[in-house]
Amino acid sequence: MKFKLTTLLLVAAITFSSAQVTKWTLEECVAYAVENNLSIEQFELDLKNAKIDKSDALGSFLPTLNASSSFSSNTGFSINPTNNLPTNSTTSNVSGGASTNITLFDGLRNVNRLNRAKLNAIASQYRLDNLKDDIRLNVANAYLQVLSNKESLKVFKAQYAVTGQDLKRTKELVDSGVVPRGDLLEIEATAANQEQQIVNGEGLVLISRINLAQLLQITDYGNFDIADESFDIPPSDILNNSAKTIFAKALEFRNDIKLSKANIDLAEKDLQINRGAVLPTLSGFANYGTRYSGVTQIPDVNGNLFTPSFTDQLWIFDGISYGVQLNVPIFSGWSTRNNIRRSKIALERSKLQFEQDKLALETNIQQAYVDVTTFFKAYEAAQKTLEARKLAYQYSKERFNVGLMNAFDFSQAQSRVDNAEAQVIRTKYDYIFRLKILEFYFGIPMALN
Repeated sequence: MKFKLTTLLLVAAITFSSAQVTKWTLEECVAYAVENNLSIEQFELDLKNAKIDKSDALGSFLPTLNASSSFSSNTGFSINPTNNLPTNSTTSNVSGGASTNITLFDGLRNVNRLNRAKLNAIASQYRLDNLKDDIRLNVANAYLQVLSNKESLKVFKAQYAVTGQDLKRTKELVDSGVVPRGDLLEIEATAANQEQQIVNGEGLVLISRINLAQLLQITDYGNFDIADESFDIPPSDILNNSAKTIFAKALEFRNDIKLSKANIDLAEKDLQINRGAVLPTLSGFANYGTRYSGVTQIPDVNGNLFTPSFTDQLWIFDGISYGVQLNVPIFSGWSTRNNIRRSKIALERSKLQFEQDKLALETNIQQAYVDVTTFFKAYEAAQKTLEARKLAYQYSKERFNVGLMNAFDFSQAQSRVDNAEAQVIRTKYDYIFRLKILEFYFGIPMALN
């Protein structure tokens, strides 16, 4: 299984190296992820829907206008639509009309629906911006992971080069009889182990690059890589601010907090809308209608009956009606009251969620603040350890070269240096990412330089 995995990683690595690789900086990765993420595109569609809802709410204030027309043909008994008299003949009838209706008062529900639609559009924007914030952090973390793995791989290769020199020197010492042949075998075992570390390191670099590419939704893995750059610990004065100061600043601009507050406003509007349902509704209406019938007869000036033409009948038999209508809700099976009660519960739930979101944000900031301090101390300790390990390794190397130390102890000294260098790299990038998270909470854009 290990052999198959190693083979696959090597094949993939060859594919990467043979392609024309495009180098991406962190800023480019973040910008591309924000522009091309499918979840963001879905949230953008939700935002468009929210704006359409706002247009619907505005339309509720406008009068409705409808036109209608019908044609019918009757044989036998029927009612003449122009005079409502019975007739028993074959006739053709035409009618048409137009109607309009406007809401004059509905318990301010239309007003509250419009305000709710505006708030919902704002909340959708906050939701979209919050998703972009999360994606920026995820991309930055994945980017730093690639950097960390690349630096570790460089260390493995450098260590292997040093071991190669030690191996050459040990062969000379063995040939001259200064050290036993067993020491040479120990160094060769160390070199083989470092070769395995290089293979594993290349695999980790490859996997982390693929993970980053997947976050960017790039499927051309063979042509994707990050820029060949190394980041030092960036200067920052973020710790000059207390955790409470950072939290207070975050409350002003964090989109997740804005979204949570907007959800309270939406719940309040829902309550106002449902409360409006218990109030009367007053509407105005106006209707215009006309009709024609083939059997209609009216007297002329001499008293003789005749059938007016189609156009004349439309003018003669038209009419207008208008008025107002009042609807008073009396009983609806408690549905209106229950809707109000549900809205009150939803409002309380939104308020509780808002407090919970603030508490979660404060907890995250406190944790990030502690992490920055802790990981910086860990990084400093790892640097001191590395310096000490290097000095000890140099001393061991001198003793080994003159035959005062066996190869096993010398290998252990080198292994401790390897572990110390790997620890420096891990703590370095752990600290950088935690630092950037804390700065992000303070409103500082994500950047490594």
